[in-house]
Amino acid sequence: MFRTETHLHTAEGSACASASGREQALHYKEMGYDTIFVTDHFINGNTKADRALPWEDWVEAYCLGFERAKEQGEKIGLNVLFGIEYGWGGADFLAYGIDKQWLLENPVCAKLPVWEFCQMVRENGGMVVQAHPFRQAEYLKAIRLLPEYVDGVETKNCGNRRPEFDRRAKWYAEQFGLPETAGSDCHHVFSKNYTGILTETEIKTAQDYINALKNRQIKGFIDL
Repeated sequence: MFRTETHLHTAEGSACASASGREQALHYKEMGYDTIFVTDHFINGNTKADRALPWEDWVEAYCLGFERAKEQGEKIGLNVLFGIEYGWGGADFLAYGIDKQWLLENPVCAKLPVWEFCQMVRENGGMVVQAHPFRQAEYLKAIRLLPEYVDGVETKNCGNRRPEFDRRAKWYAEQFGLPETAGSDCHHVFSKNYTGILTETEIKTAQDYINALKNRQIKGFIDL
């Protein structure tokens, strides 16, 4: 089985992360992963990139962690793919199948209501997964769900502090017939728990992951 991490952060792109893109790539290779998605916090979340920058410069700064991870990945034989974590009042949505060039060409995406952003991503061939939908924490004031605008639900997340958060996410996915996926939500190389997805074929592109999730070809979740 091939191992894929669908949800991680870098110190270059996310203000809450301490692991650089290069460190994340090396760490995941050591743990036996074949593929990682870098999903740093977007401009409406806990981004490290200065929001005062012009859009083109902000995108360059935002993508730096991904690009450094990808550069390292090419040296060590690790697939490094691009994603983003879009924030909406504490709710988070992982977008796949778009890239840096797409961001540069679509600055309007930073100003859209979340449902319009999700629809835009999907209309452009991408996919949206709701991350840790039932997480509760001091910084989260409400649980917000958008079942009509997502393609899947993260039902296992290592950043969740209580197991019932994952159980509720699974219930949500089942109630709306949405495919289930998993991500570590890793911010640091000293994290203790890791997950991700297992597939029979290697995830080499974002489209591979989109196909695997939508066609329900995920064979299980990693438990490290």
